[in-house]
Amino acid sequence: MSRVVVLFVLLCALPAAAQERLLVFAAASLKNALDEANAGFGAPCVVSYGASSTLARQIEAGAPAQVFISADEEWMDYLAKKGLLAAGTRRALLGNRLVWIVPAGREAPGEPWRALGPRDRLAIGDPQHVPAGKYARAALERMGLWQSLAGRVAGAENVRAALALVARGESPLGIVYQTDARDEPRVAIAARIDPRLHPPIVYPAAALRGAAPLALRYLDYLASPQAMAHFARHGFTRP
Repeated sequence: MSRVVVLFVLLCALPAAAQERLLVFAAASLKNALDEANAGFGAPCVVSYGASSTLARQIEAGAPAQVFISADEEWMDYLAKKGLLAAGTRRALLGNRLVWIVPAGREAPGEPWRALGPRDRLAIGDPQHVPAGKYARAALERMGLWQSLAGRVAGAENVRAALALVARGESPLGIVYQTDARDEPRVAIAARIDPRLHPPIVYPAAALRGAAPLALRYLDYLASPQAMAHFARHGFTRP
């Protein structure tokens, strides 16, 4: 049984008075900061984290989420075209940056991609579906590196999985969000990627069709100075 189905069963089994809670689907890169921010919200939140692409398709398939926070505009657009967003609730919530990472304690050359040996693989999110991977591919294409590196990419199911490959030393180099790198002591930032090399990184948030009024309160809370302080501490920016 999938995690989403388990969450749905548990929510339905609660007494009516206890069901004043939110089921939020959020991009994996938000986990540490969003967990902190949610502690200050006035109602309990159940959050399912994953790749934005996976979460969007689960919502399309009928998962009972009330709020969706994507790591890019494309997957929010996908749900909007399906008529699954609550009208007028979509907003640009956060921004981020891409960085090259290496295992902690390992030196990287000035051009980080030169750290890859003949059999090494570059850890990024799946460049076909995962927002962080798509941003990384766009940057590598602009740098003229994608053609030589495409066959050496370890495309992970989400950006946190790509981070883990480098943290465990399974890959000597990766591209992730700066917020992920800051939250993982087993990696070090080798260099930052010029944001002009890829589309702007924007995390849109929206309530989903049929969501309770609590979802609107939650979105307003996430944009508040109180919640934004948690996001800023983890390295997120305003979009």
